[in-house]
Amino acid sequence: MNIVLWIAQGLVALVMIAAGSVKTFLPRERLEKRMHWAATWPRARIKMLGLAEIAGGLGLVLPRAVGVAPILTPIAALCLAVLMLGAVQTHARARESFAPPLVLILLCFAIAVGRLRFGA
Repeated sequence: MNIVLWIAQGLVALVMIAAGSVKTFLPRERLEKRMHWAATWPRARIKMLGLAEIAGGLGLVLPRAVGVAPILTPIAALCLAVLMLGAVQTHARARESFAPPLVLILLCFAIAVGRLRFGA
């Protein structure tokens, strides 16, 4: 089970860090071309969302990898699940597919439950 959890953590972390990096480092004008909701959000809010996604992605892996405060891993997973609930809502409102954030929610819940139940 530990290997399955590490694989899930790594995949979700990569997705979240990649998505967060795009939101953090690309100008809003470039984001608007692919992420239509970005046109209605203030720049600072988009950057904060990106930073939250990066922090959550790092929080899925680093605490357990370095052995410091491993309880932060399931907490990060639950926080990312909440963040992805907002993504589902945003995409549904825009009449776009919300399947990717929904899959991420399920993976985050599985990681949180798995790490709380099985630990290391």
